Amino acid sequence: MTVKNLQDLLDEGVDGRHVLVRSDFNVPLNDAGEITDAGRITASLPTLNALLEGSAKVIVMAHLGRPKGEVNAKYSLQPVADALSDELGQFVALAGDVSGEDAHERANGLTEGEILLLENVRFDPRETSKDEAEREAFAAELVDLAADDGAFVSDGFGVVHRAQASVYDVAKRLPAYAGALVGAEMEELTKVASDPDHPYVVVLGGSKVSDKLGVIEALADKADKLIIGGGMCYTFLTAQGHNTQKSLLQEEMVDTCKDLLERFGDKIVLPVDLVSAPEFSNDVETTVTDVDGMPEDWLSLDIGPESVKKFAEVIATSKTVFWNGPMGVFEMENFSQGTAGVAQAIIDATRNNGSFTVVGGGDSAASVRVLGLDEDGFSHISTGGGASLELLEGKELPGLAVLND
Repeated sequence: MTVKNLQDLLDEGVDGRHVLVRSDFNVPLNDAGEITDAGRITASLPTLNALLEGSAKVIVMAHLGRPKGEVNAKYSLQPVADALSDELGQFVALAGDVSGEDAHERANGLTEGEILLLENVRFDPRETSKDEAEREAFAAELVDLAADDGAFVSDGFGVVHRAQASVYDVAKRLPAYAGALVGAEMEELTKVASDPDHPYVVVLGGSKVSDKLGVIEALADKADKLIIGGGMCYTFLTAQGHNTQKSLLQEEMVDTCKDLLERFGDKIVLPVDLVSAPEFSNDVETTVTDVDGMPEDWLSLDIGPESVKKFAEVIATSKTVFWNGPMGVFEMENFSQGTAGVAQAIIDATRNNGSFTVVGGGDSAASVRVLGLDEDGFSHISTGGGASLELLEGKELPGLAVLND
């Protein structure tokens, strides 16, 4: 897919023009409302800096959480505005609304090289509406903020798989360009999706088999090995006949896992030991057992050290690795070692094998930073979990397709 990019826009000139930018600032917050992983904010800086240096009047659209179409202070973008101010070295004002009077007044008052952040676009129910007319009406209001000489830059890779007003419908109304982040994501992920070097190892984790079924089906023929950990592994282990006690289980997916094991069993690699506890807590005793040795009524919250070793041996043979999903509840120290060990094995493959290694966004990308791992040890860390998976599945992503129209 060939689309106009940020450099094309800069070459055309942005001096004094209003440029609407769709960024992905869906960052995690703690109970105090503080950002705990600013990776997506950092990833947005090249595009924003380039536009500001080109003397554009920048208006940024983004969402945070799932406010369900209602104004909710818990999901305000104020923490993002504060973080952006620090990162950009200039004040980033937050509009008091999304496309209303305050947003218009502030947009009209922008001067060259200034930036405005609109309030959470998902405060307006039309952003995610299934009714195309409702989305288009909201998009028209957003486009009005950009005046007659406006342009649109799509730079929120984490949302390009959604046909939402600020992602899709705005792009149909303005000259549209791929931002630096979206361009880099497309380039790096296409290497994995189209022609990966072999051996090609896919590492999947996360909680639900149903969330990853599409990518398993799509990659099973392309990959040499599919390593499965995280909450989803317990459904596969149950399908093999193991008793995983009270571990997370999608009962309705057991038969599906049996079918996958029958068709791709020689490629699927599952844990051989587990770390379990009597309850979902970091403050209780833990034990490591093989997959049949879990204490009655306990639940597993991580893969064990032998599983890490087994997975690492497979990863060590790779030339391409795609990883999406943690191996356990990495946010709790007692259940973080599986994710840390597998991530380190991927880093080792990058450095020792020259493997092309991609972290597929979401919790995987967050775990790299939370666990203090070397981000430079991976070839690419994606900002979009769902988007990266759908791109690898071969699905058309609306937010990218519209840039090609």
